This record gives sequence, structure tokens and C-alpha cells, in this order.
Amino acid sequence: MDNPTPIDLATWPRRQHFEHYLHAVPCTYSMTVELDVTEFVRALRDSPRRTYVAQIWALGTIVNRREEFRMCLTESDAPATWPVLHPSFTIFNTERETFSSVWAPYDADFGIFHDGAAGLLDRYRDSTEFFPQGGQPPNTFDVSSLPWASFTGFNLNIRDVWRHLAPIFTLGRYQEDDGRVFLPLSLQVHHAAADGFHSARFVNELQALLADPAWV
Repeated sequence: MDNPTPIDLATWPRRQHFEHYLHAVPCTYSMTVELDVTEFVRALRDSPRRTYVAQIWALGTIVNRREEFRMCLTESDAPATWPVLHPSFTIFNTERETFSSVWAPYDADFGIFHDGAAGLLDRYRDSTEFFPQGGQPPNTFDVSSLPWASFTGFNLNIRDVWRHLAPIFTLGRYQEDDGRVFLPLSLQVHHAAADGFHSARFVNELQALLADPAWV
């Protein structure tokens, strides 16, 4: 595993913002959006690849495109960025009504990532362990799926959140409206790592990726 790269505080434009939201007013914020996934859904209907894995890969692609979503803290609480962040995602055990959390190495090639992540879904779908792979690496971000319900708002309340700079994503159930298909997505973001501008850019870039799913 590569080590995170420290951020040069002397030249970092967000130094004051980072310090304010890490120490003076430590806080996170959530942003819930509806993504138009009409073309994405259509592409997957003609593909043997799995929707959930494709959703996770799309999130990982935009996360790894932007440094503010790959931030972490060093042991001295200085800001740094991971060279790559891998998705950690939930698998639901229908019989037990519990879930497990697994992680897969992110790969820019969707086919490679899909085969690895789909294999994990098959291997651990009946798992009774919370973390069946054992400990997860520190350079991961979390994805949860709630395919049983749609939502217009979703918020996590995390105790002692100030050290957790990685984003957290929650996916909802598809909704159809006037011939279009929409996916609810909630982003939980630490304000020390990213502002509203960065989250809006994330959403817009994710929307563009899903609107042109030639990669599927």
C-alpha cells in the first residue's frame, strides 16, 4: 500500500478552511441528489455486468479523480492525500437481515474491477461476519445501498467525526418519472476536506459519467 502524500500547507489555498473546520468548528454535511441514470440503466439491461458493482465503480472513479475526496490525517493531524482510495461496500444477507462490509481494489478498468467486486458479492453473500475479509486498509471509502426505498434526504450522525475525512455514500432505490430513471444518492462529507463547490462538482462529474455509460 502506498503512503499518503502530505499537503504543502504553505501553498494550499484551503489551509484556513481546513484548520477552521477541523479544529474551531469540526463538522460534516450531507447532500442528497437525484441522478438521472436512464442511459446507465439502459446500458446495463443489455450487459451481463451487475448494477451495484457499476454504481460502486462510478463513485470510485470520481473519488479518485479529485484529491479533496482522498484526504486523510497523518499521525500528527496534518492533511494528506492517498494516491488511490478503494471502495468498501455492503452486502446484504437476506436470511439473517444483516449486512457485511467488504472492500475491493479500485481499478480504472471497469472490467477488471467488476470481476473482482462481483466475485466478492458471490463469495460473501451468506456471510455472518461484519468484516469477513478481516481488517480493511485505511485508504477506503464507504458505500451503502438501500435498494428497498427511495429517499430525498439521508444523514449520518457520526461521533468523533473530526478524524474521518473520507466521503461516505448511500444509494437508494430507482424511481421513474416521465420516462426517466433517477437514483437517490447521499454524500456525507467532512467540511475540512471539501466545501459545497467540491461536492457539487463531484455530483456533476458523476452525472456526466452515468449519462454516457459506454464503459459499461
